[in-house]
Amino acid sequence: MVEQIVPTVLYTDVRERGRMVKVPSIQVKGRTLIVTGKWLKQASVYEEDILEGEPVDDPHHFIQQLRESKLKADIFAFSQKMTEHKPKHSYHFDWDNAAAIPITTYDDWFKNRTAMDVRQNVRRAAKKGVVARSVPFDDQLVEGIVQVFNEDPIRQGRAFWHYGKDFQTVKKETSHCVERSEFIGAYLGDELIGFIKLLYADKIAGIVINVSKHKYFEKRAPNALIAKAVEICAQKGMSYLTYAKYAYGKKGKSSLADFKRHNGFEQIEFPRYYVPLTLNGRIAVNLRLYRGLQEILPERVQLMVIQARTKLYKKVLLPLKLARKAKEKQTVSKVSAT
Repeated sequence: MVEQIVPTVLYTDVRERGRMVKVPSIQVKGRTLIVTGKWLKQASVYEEDILEGEPVDDPHHFIQQLRESKLKADIFAFSQKMTEHKPKHSYHFDWDNAAAIPITTYDDWFKNRTAMDVRQNVRRAAKKGVVARSVPFDDQLVEGIVQVFNEDPIRQGRAFWHYGKDFQTVKKETSHCVERSEFIGAYLGDELIGFIKLLYADKIAGIVINVSKHKYFEKRAPNALIAKAVEICAQKGMSYLTYAKYAYGKKGKSSLADFKRHNGFEQIEFPRYYVPLTLNGRIAVNLRLYRGLQEILPERVQLMVIQARTKLYKKVLLPLKLARKAKEKQTVSKVSAT
């Protein structure tokens, strides 16, 4: 009888609301499985959406390893590749989605997939002197990114996670998977006024960061950046350019959703499976309790929560954060002086 080897529990750094936290994990067939959640512990494949190849090629083996490990997960959640739309496993699933542009040629995207305002904005950006180009990842780029991040503490009605981060932190975080990444900068003269980070996996290029300076809104840098990303993807023979999700639960209209739609992104659905591992897991799957608040709360309630959270951050949390940073600077200056 062959003795089963129980996977060793390790700890993996993951980003949670803009901060790095350690979560328990195990290794299965070269994949890192992490567990998150408090009352309902959910196991998933770490960075599943940017992996090359099939994220979970043998679900039965993954499930067996999770049950034998000491992670104590209630549910195992995993997806098929975005390009595989038909369910191929018998486990319970819900439809997940991605915002994607099918890549053919730049001209096809520009003429046939974009809205008229996008075509106008791409031309306007060029006329106003904005140049979008691929740039190497170096200290000069990181300095520019720090300035972009620190322009405004509020973005899209919520606290901006990257605001206030120093050079070393930004360099460490943006260099993740740099060997499979490409940075596109939007420049006005020598000033970086916006950038995109693309991450390549198989024939898919994913936008993992897309930020531009608000004060140059009229320069239309975001449209110039998307246009350059499409052009690069077409040159490289990519099949898709993706930008996170297209639809977020019951959340309907938003400026970001409109931006994606106008720039030619479309919704592509694929199965996401939820496999119960415990009694709690079975109850949660039957009642679909694994869904987040965006899947459960009505859009009107979500908007009220976002507005209240933004008001709290602006009036209470941001002043406290700025005061703490000023105090830390003052302490460092005193230490340096002595």
